[in-house]
Amino acid sequence: MSTPVIAARARFAPQVVHLNTATYGLPPRAATDAAIAGEQARAAGLLTMADLDVAVHRSRTAFARLLGVPAERVAIAGQVSYFVGLVAAALPPGATVVTAEGDFTSLLFPFLARSGLRVRSVPLERVADACADGADLVAVSAVQSADGRIAPVEDLIAAARAGGARLLLDATQAAGWLPLPADRIDLLVCGGYKWLLGPRGTCFLTGTRDALDWLPALGAGWYAGADVWDSLYGEPLRLAADARRLDLSPALAYLGHAPALELLAELGVDALHAHDLALAGRFRAGLGLPPGDSAIVSLPVPDGTAGYLAEHGVVAAQRAGRLRCSFHLPVTEAQVDRAVELLAPRLR
Repeated sequence: MSTPVIAARARFAPQVVHLNTATYGLPPRAATDAAIAGEQARAAGLLTMADLDVAVHRSRTAFARLLGVPAERVAIAGQVSYFVGLVAAALPPGATVVTAEGDFTSLLFPFLARSGLRVRSVPLERVADACADGADLVAVSAVQSADGRIAPVEDLIAAARAGGARLLLDATQAAGWLPLPADRIDLLVCGGYKWLLGPRGTCFLTGTRDALDWLPALGAGWYAGADVWDSLYGEPLRLAADARRLDLSPALAYLGHAPALELLAELGVDALHAHDLALAGRFRAGLGLPPGDSAIVSLPVPDGTAGYLAEHGVVAAQRAGRLRCSFHLPVTEAQVDRAVELLAPRLR
């Protein structure tokens, strides 16, 4: 029986079996059309900043709807490390940051690059317990990029609160398929080009009002102004009163992201979660793997397996010495079965 998520597959036009959303997501045709139209308007001299403003507003609103937070608590930029850098800058000298071993470096490097911070990395399953040993900030990915392991988010929220620490969650590998209690997370950052199906160059930050107010607007420019078009020149400082004070001026990528985010928000994260886990579960069962709770499946394979799959029209990634397959729109059950058919003989 068809569902809205299954019906939405018709809005995409992949030419391969794309099991690689954890590297980059495929856009719906409407998003590709919007991105191309924007570039064509720029080439013709017809692009207006009003067009981009509308796309940013649509993207911010759809992201807020998808995550279940108010739009006025969403800031936009281009890269995760920019927002993480603001968090690193807000910490006092000597502050302790607890991270997960082997986490993605865009979440780790800003803290390691800032002198005067104590960064303590522990295994993912021990991050919540490590808060009891003293922490000012817990910074962890909701889903690990290398292998798809899911962080115990509720435990992290409780442990951070009990220890008087703030929690920074990187949802780049989670938002778009995994339900998250975003309204109870101090700070949540998310790159837009993976499970949110956007072009490279979009990123979002949300959080509690208190945590957002704590961040310094070190990258503030004209787009962070209270009235953007009255903030182009001269003093005094006149930043927006909400999360927009942390905005960076947007790339044209937002023109192509708005339709994709609106599609995801229309479908809803619960339906996407069920869809993606069903595909991952079918893949696991077909290969005789134990059940899992992630839309990312990581498994040991012989050398050259990713290349072999690519030669046969199935795209996955090699990460941390393992094959990483990720399941999202617009993958079909038949495509999952094709991947299993190709992989099974190589795992015997």
